[in-house]
Amino acid sequence: MQVSEQPILRDLVLVGGGHSHVVVLRMLAMQPESGLRITLICTDIDTPYSGMLPGYISGHYSFDEVHIDLGRLASFAGARFIHGEVTGLDRSNQRVLMKDRPSVPYDLLSINIGSTPNVRQVKGAQAHAVPVKPIAHFNLRWLNLLERVRLLRDRFTIAVVGGGAGGVELVLSMQYRLRSELQKLGRNPDWLHFVLLTAGDSILPTHNAGVRARFARVLKERHVAVHTRAEVHQVAPGCLHTRDGRTFDADETMWVTQAGGPAWLQGTGLALDEHGFVKVNDRLQTLDDPKIFAAGDVASFTNRPLEKAGVFAVRMGPPLVKNLRLCLRDQPTVAFNPQRKWLALISTGNRYAVASRGSIGFAGTWVWSWKDWIDRRFMRQFTELPDMAPGAAPSAAPASSLALSAEESRQAISAIAMRCGGCGAKVGASILTRALGSLQPVERNDVLIGLHSPDDAAVVRVPPGKAMVHTVDFFRSFIDDPYLFGKVAANHALGDIFAMGAEPQSATAIATVPPGLESKVEDLLLQMMTGAVEVLNAAGCALVGGHTGEGRELGVSSFSVQ
Repeated sequence: MQVSEQPILRDLVLVGGGHSHVVVLRMLAMQPESGLRITLICTDIDTPYSGMLPGYISGHYSFDEVHIDLGRLASFAGARFIHGEVTGLDRSNQRVLMKDRPSVPYDLLSINIGSTPNVRQVKGAQAHAVPVKPIAHFNLRWLNLLERVRLLRDRFTIAVVGGGAGGVELVLSMQYRLRSELQKLGRNPDWLHFVLLTAGDSILPTHNAGVRARFARVLKERHVAVHTRAEVHQVAPGCLHTRDGRTFDADETMWVTQAGGPAWLQGTGLALDEHGFVKVNDRLQTLDDPKIFAAGDVASFTNRPLEKAGVFAVRMGPPLVKNLRLCLRDQPTVAFNPQRKWLALISTGNRYAVASRGSIGFAGTWVWSWKDWIDRRFMRQFTELPDMAPGAAPSAAPASSLALSAEESRQAISAIAMRCGGCGAKVGASILTRALGSLQPVERNDVLIGLHSPDDAAVVRVPPGKAMVHTVDFFRSFIDDPYLFGKVAANHALGDIFAMGAEPQSATAIATVPPGLESKVEDLLLQMMTGAVEVLNAAGCALVGGHTGEGRELGVSSFSVQ
């Protein structure tokens, strides 16, 4: 991980590991911003590249070939990676609210979390249909389906709801892969039946007539039953019901339609469209808050609608990072002008693809090979990362270029100034008071002087007939999530006490945090010690005091446990 010598002056938080944000991380890695702390928050560690998912379903690619390791990419960019779930925003205090952990502060925020098929709008869909997003959940169901199909002894029908490019590619990819699996096992592939349903008048409504006709022929040749004007209004075990009264058998239903934004956006106060996506201007900024950006599927452009396609999410990356840099300097942002026509390469499952752009369309195995080359070239940017060893890393833009208030500039100069390494390296008293005052260590009757009644030393009573067992534990941080590191460090320290068969009573801590603006240091200390106190409390052990200091990196933390 790249470690900055500069104090922390600004926080950029990236919510989601979508196509736009992976581009942002790589560009910030190649041209860092001094004084900028980047935090990536995502529920997934591996993020899929949508362009290669049909090939993964077809069996042409492995899991690793179509996924980007977000932890590795974040480390390459010198960013913190928080594997967690966002529950909302506290915009007045500029914090990202998290599930089961402290909130995360931001100065700039970018949201790139994609879209999710809304199965709640259709009766029974949530219980009996498999939405294609989140991809991680879909993949588990897909792997389970593969195993079930391998054990088939009779007819089995798979229905795909959604006639856009995603639905068409999915049904053809599954048809190719599952029939191939049965053939390998010497089973009858004709046991499998596939149905594609769309509420529209035709499949692929955003593509030209020639492309639609070509796919209609392919689907017919592959014995996929296509039903148009078939709006599904109920999903039941083993079947689907359409609004016009038709019923279709379905042993497994895949849902690739009616996408919307995640529910937590509803409570943010940000302007959303009718589908729950964040409204943005042509600079990718939200209409309500210029410090909050959105990109990819979750962004809804007010000037003109854009199709929810991975190609646009990728192309939003460079203008997004440019505008984030400009916003850090309080400079005017620039417009993103997406092309009105774009090239779509749609695969048919069997190493054959169709190219579609405006009124133009062509197809062949060579188109699939072309698509494969494009996709692999894109992925290599994130899987074959350049050497960023000391001396090889590019120089960062000077921190002085960031827009700071007079007080922030004073704090920055103080943070950079040489320290004596003794008392001068201590974290400031006001920072300590605020950070430690938020902690809630377990209360024990045998702790006479502790964290919330501080003195030069803690005082604890040894119960009659008991012996005091002491241990001290010390190691540098090996992860960049301060909350998680605090939990690991405390748990590791408790291990020696438990190994001695003793009961933990009290603990003191030494914590080292990088220098920066007071608010940045305070939050970092609070995140780390919150994680530690949660573990200590669970063991009935009271945090009674400790020592703090500033160092080059977060990562030196020790606990003395009695």
